[in-house]
Amino acid sequence: AQMLHRLAQSPAVQARSCRAARRCTIVAQSSKMNVAVDNSVNPLVASVKPSKTMALTDLATSMKEKGVDVIGLAAGEPDFDTPAEIIAAGVEALHKGLTRYTPNTGTSSLRKAICKKLKDDNGLEYKLDEILVSNGAKQSIWQAVLATVKPGDEVIIPAPYWVSYTEMAVLAGAKPVVIQTTPEEGFVLSAEKLKAALTPKSRMLILCTPSNPTGATYTKQQLEAIADVIRDHPRLLVLSDEIYEYIIYPPAQHHSFGALPGMWDRTLTVNGFSKAYAMTGWRLGYLAGPKHFVSAAAIIQSQSTSGASSIAQHAAITALALGPQGGEPVQKMREAYQARRDMIVAKLRAIPGVKLAEPSGAFYVLPEMSAFFGPGAKAEGFGPIPDSDTFCRYLIEKANVAVVPGDAFGADACIRISYAASIEMLTKAMDRIVASLDPKIYTRRTGA
Repeated sequence: AQMLHRLAQSPAVQARSCRAARRCTIVAQSSKMNVAVDNSVNPLVASVKPSKTMALTDLATSMKEKGVDVIGLAAGEPDFDTPAEIIAAGVEALHKGLTRYTPNTGTSSLRKAICKKLKDDNGLEYKLDEILVSNGAKQSIWQAVLATVKPGDEVIIPAPYWVSYTEMAVLAGAKPVVIQTTPEEGFVLSAEKLKAALTPKSRMLILCTPSNPTGATYTKQQLEAIADVIRDHPRLLVLSDEIYEYIIYPPAQHHSFGALPGMWDRTLTVNGFSKAYAMTGWRLGYLAGPKHFVSAAAIIQSQSTSGASSIAQHAAITALALGPQGGEPVQKMREAYQARRDMIVAKLRAIPGVKLAEPSGAFYVLPEMSAFFGPGAKAEGFGPIPDSDTFCRYLIEKANVAVVPGDAFGADACIRISYAASIEMLTKAMDRIVASLDPKIYTRRTGA
C-alpha cells in the first residue's frame, strides 16, 4: 500500500494523470460542442403577438436615454404620483412589519373593503370568498379567462380592443371572435351585432367600459340591450373590465354589467387600483364573481404567483377609504384628464381628414387617420406609408412622438394617443404631429 501511495505521488505518474485529465476534458468539451441545444419553445408562444404598447413605450424610453427629445404618448399609465395618503399607508405597512405572505386570495381586510366599495359604488353584493385579489387587473383577467374558457370555445371581443384580450383567448386555446365597431357608432357594440356573432361555442363576451383604447362608455340602455341578447345563451359569460371606472367625464356615467337584472350569476367583474389611483407600480387588481368561478381562478393563482404584495394590499385599503369615486385626490386627476381630453380633441378635429369619436372616459383618444396612410401616402425623407404601423414609425422618427398603431387594437385605420401627460407636453406633441403632416412634406392617401 505504501509503495502504491509513493508511486501515485511520483512526478511522472502525476504528469501522466494531468495529461489524461486534460484529454478527457477536451473530449468532453468537443462532445458538448457537437451537440446542438434544443432551443424550441412552447408552440403557444408562437401564436401570441407581443404587445405593441409595451414595445413602443420601451422604444421611447430608450430614445430618451440616448438624449432624443421624444414625447411618449403610448403607455397607458397615469403621469400623476400616487396620492400621499396611500403612500403613507404603504410606509406604515413597512414599519408595522406587514411584509410577509398574505392569504392567496388577499387579506380579509382588503376583501371586506372591496365588498363595501362594490356595494356602495356599483350595486353589487359579494361575500369575501367571491373576491380574488391579484397582482394587477391584467392577472385577474387572464385567470378569469383561463378558469372559464376551454379549448374550442369562442371569446367575443368588440374592436377596437385592449391588446391582451385576443392573446389571452388564444393562450386559453379559445378562438377570439372580433366584432368591429366604428367611430360613427361611438365604438360601442350594438345588441344586433352581438346577436349575429353568437354561436353554440360562444363562451365569453369581454366588455370594457370605459374603454381602452377608445375612451367609449356604455349607457345603461346599451348594456340592457346586450343583456337581453345574452339571456338566451346559457353558456355565455361576461367579463366586465371596469378598471377605468373612476375616470369618466360628465354627463357619462358608469354602470356595472353585473348589477343588471339576471346578470350577476354570469358576470366576472374586474377592477383594480392602477389607473384611478395612479398605482401602476403597486401591481394590485381584483376579480369579483360567483364563488365557483372565483375559486377556480384562485387555484390558478395559488400555483403561479400566490398572493399579491402585502404592502400594496394595506395601502389599497386606504385608497378605497378616500371616498366615493376615489374621493378628492381622484377627482383632481379626473378634472385634469378632462381638460387634456378637451384640448387634444380640439386639435385633432382641426386636422382635415381626421374622424373622431369623442372619448367620455379613460385617458385615450383613438382618431381614425386612414386619410394619411395607404396607397399613394408618403412623406419626404421617409418614403411610402402604407399602414398605421408605418405611420406611427414615421411619427416617432420624424416628429419624435410615440403613439400606438391601431392594428394593435384591431383597428388599422386608427392610432391611439394617451393623454396621460401634462397639457404643456400634449400641446408640444400635437404641434409636432401637425407639423409632420404639412402638405409640403406629406402626401396623403390617393383619393383622401
